Amino acid sequence: MFLKLPTLLILLFVTFSEGCEDDQMHNACRIIKNQCNCGYGCKSEYRYLTKEDCKIALRGEVNYCSGKNPCKNGVCLQISVPPKYKCSCQGTGFYGLHCEKDCHVPFDHRQRVFPPLECIVI
Repeated sequence: MFLKLPTLLILLFVTFSEGCEDDQMHNACRIIKNQCNCGYGCKSEYRYLTKEDCKIALRGEVNYCSGKNPCKNGVCLQISVPPKYKCSCQGTGFYGLHCEKDCHVPFDHRQRVFPPLECIVI
């Protein structure tokens, strides 16, 4: 069974877009740009079970995303595992740990080096 490339890319995007297993997903809150945002996502990113817990943490916890933002492009998300932040590069045209690598640099298809999933726009 062979899938056409667009179908395969959609399957890869759906599979890897969340970045965690179903049993690691839940409704909770996280700190983004010094505000509590609640929604559905990975437990490592949505670490506060209630908005009140998030607000308490926001008042007393070091926010690794405030001040000197570690993300060159994209949005900084505070998470519970080291390095205590994650850069979300989705839709920026950049990828990498700090959204510092340009997606628009030509890739060498002869050596089978392809763009990362963050660079694929569907």
